[in-house]
Formats: sequence, C-alpha cells, structure tokens
Amino acid sequence: MAGIARTPYDELPAALREEIREAGLDPAAVYEHVVLAFEEDLPGGDDVTSAAMPDMGVAVADFAAREPGVVAGLAIAELAFRYALGDTVELSGRVADGTHVRPGDVVLTAAGPVRGVLTAERTALNFASHLSGVATATSHWVEALTGTRARVLDTRKTLPGWRALQKYAVRCGGGVNHRFSLVDRAMVKDNHAVAAGGVVPAYKAVVAANPGLRVEVEVMDLDELRDVLAAGCTEVLLDNMSSAEMTEAVGIRDELSPDATLEASGGLTLERAREVALTGVDFISVGALTHSVKVFDLGLDFRTA
Repeated sequence: MAGIARTPYDELPAALREEIREAGLDPAAVYEHVVLAFEEDLPGGDDVTSAAMPDMGVAVADFAAREPGVVAGLAIAELAFRYALGDTVELSGRVADGTHVRPGDVVLTAAGPVRGVLTAERTALNFASHLSGVATATSHWVEALTGTRARVLDTRKTLPGWRALQKYAVRCGGGVNHRFSLVDRAMVKDNHAVAAGGVVPAYKAVVAANPGLRVEVEVMDLDELRDVLAAGCTEVLLDNMSSAEMTEAVGIRDELSPDATLEASGGLTLERAREVALTGVDFISVGALTHSVKVFDLGLDFRTA
C-alpha cells in the first residue's frame, strides 16, 4: 500500500504484542484485522486528500473522550498507528483498557507526520470507539447488578470477524464471556428440542456425543426446568420468563439441584436488570452488548501541526 509504512508484524514492539496476548487476544490475528481495515481505506493507493497537502511537518494529537464511559481497544489503536507510521510515530500516555474516563480525558497521544496521522486517524478510532462502546454498555449492566449474585454475560450475537475483540471489550467493562463458538461449549436451544423430540432427549444426545463437554439447555417453562434438572443438567437458560417465573425457577433449582446455574435471557433491558437479578439467577445474558451497541465518542484533536 502506498502512503503508509505497512510495518511487518515482527517489527512491531514486542511489548505491545505481548500486551495484546496477555489480554486474551491473538496478536497476529489482531494485526491481520488492522491490515484489512487499512486495505479498505487504501485499496492500492494513497490517501488522496492528505497526499495532496503540502509538507505539513509533525503533528501532536490527542485521543480524548467526549463522554463518560469505559475505554477499550487502545492497544489496537496504537497497533494501527505503528502499522501505518512505523518508527516515525511516538505514542504516549495510553491509559489501560477498562479505565473509567470523563469528558476531556486524554487516553492516548500520537506525535508523527501530519499526513500519516490523518491517514491512520479513522482506522484507529474505529477500533477504539466501537470497543469502548461495548465496554461502556457492559459497565452499565455491571453497575445495575451491583450487590446481587448475578453477572452479565455476552452472547454469540457479534459482528462477523469481531467476536474476539468484542468479547474482550465485554471483559474490559466487567462482564463475563459466554461460549466463543459452536465447538467449545454446547447449548441446546428450542429448535434442537423440536428436532430431538424434547429438551431431555436433546440434552442426552449432546451429552452422549460429547463426554465431558459443558452443556447448557434452554427451557421455555418450569416443567422443562424440572425435567432437565432431573436429567442431570447443571446449566440452564431461562428464556423469556417473567420475574415471577424466574423467582419460582430459582426455588425449583435450590430444591432439586442447588449447584446448577440459571441464566436469564430474552429481551432484557437495563431498566429491568436489577429486578431480574433480585430473583436469584446467576447470570443475565445480553445480546445488545455486542449487536446493538452505541459507539463511544472518542475524538482525535491536534495540539500542533
């Protein structure tokens, strides 16, 4: 790609790669994600606007929060700048992912060639703003559940190609990850039950085919809950139940299988979060953390150019 350094993966700072790995992400995969993002912006050419400008020297620019929230993805924003500008950029003042910020807080500062900073700006912001939006949304649920036993879970309702990053952002916001794929954990849903002739036959079929694998079963009513607990299931999803039904479900669980966990799911809202948590369920799963999140307002503001 003309116009940017296109720094090879092995030439990125080892400390940055290790930091991303320690966050539970594959740094090589994150690198490739950043590369694809730049290929979208620069399909074989220059940033035609910035390249047309006269030599503008060096810029010092701040990533700053424009609203309160929790930041995530700043290491990926740094990777984007280092990929695009190589050793011509200096990055400083990066706050840790998971940090609560206020409007005006500077979370990262970049100093480098003006053209390069302008070219890399949006790609870096796209990663950090979206992931900070996920982290911020998650933090609101965590706050609503404070003082209860319930924890907020994400789902597989993620943007294709973004799952690992979005689930990382959920962790930054204080949430808990559910399964990452259709392989690492089984979940018997309503359509599986229809196909197998009931929730218990479906559960038993999955257990028989996958000895030792975690299996969760979705139930639609309290009779199904009693049946799957009696069959030995220890992870149950309560789908679209009222708070009264969930309270009764907790009582049934406590009587029949005290070690089993209950997960509430289905159209739950932040306004209802605490009410649901107070029923005694262990988890509340929220697809909106990833599929309907509002982007966090981060901006890049030049100090000097």
